[in-house]
Amino acid sequence: MLPMMRRQALLAAAGLLFAPRLHAAGTTLHEMTSGAFTEPYRILGPHFEAVAGHHLESSYGASMGSAPDAIPQRLARGEPADVVILARGALDALVAAGHVRRGSEVDLVESRIAMAVRAGTPHPRIGTVDEFRQAMLDARSIGYSASASGVYVSTELFQQLGIADQVLHKAHRVMSERVGSVVARGELEVGFQQVSELLPIEGIEIVGPLPAAIQRVTTFSARICTRSEKPQAAHALIRFFASSAAREVIRQTGLDPL
Repeated sequence: MLPMMRRQALLAAAGLLFAPRLHAAGTTLHEMTSGAFTEPYRILGPHFEAVAGHHLESSYGASMGSAPDAIPQRLARGEPADVVILARGALDALVAAGHVRRGSEVDLVESRIAMAVRAGTPHPRIGTVDEFRQAMLDARSIGYSASASGVYVSTELFQQLGIADQVLHKAHRVMSERVGSVVARGELEVGFQQVSELLPIEGIEIVGPLPAAIQRVTTFSARICTRSEKPQAAHALIRFFASSAAREVIRQTGLDPL
């Protein structure tokens, strides 16, 4: 997480630190957030509580996958949820499954994938597609997430580059943990995840985003859950995250606000 002084500076820059309290409704909202939006949520969520008078009960997990803490798995178990924020494709699947309300979606941010290495270790050259391909062939071990970015890297990107047979045997899916944390411990040489999920991790250095020609831009969106009994408060939370005042905080955490 960002240091407290930086968090306060971001809130002040966004005009949020001293915003007036809206009302004291005292409603508890259950919110589930996937990894890419976690950092802005942790900064902005407490401020929403202060200005709106609502209390947030927060859960975190991947947008997709079979991990027990993945958001689709949580919803399937019947865990309480009023608002979910996750990759748009996974969110659309939750509509089909009946977990979230059709028509309640609000696109919040665009997110990009970057590569990280352990702090103090050499940075492979990945500025072009050819350099990136060679860096993958040279890497001793590769980490990727169990969610949207990892699905792309492991099932599309390596195949697109024609190197799946050479690299998948040394690529590892990281479950229920940030890829950067595993890289920081030296257990993986390079790792891939959304920029916003790598930035808060100490002990790593971000080499850079994927080259534009092979980058995967993912939209993360919010929706109200079908079981929510507080749709007005849930909508207020979504509006808060989509507001112009929140944009600077979102941008500083490695995401592009929509």
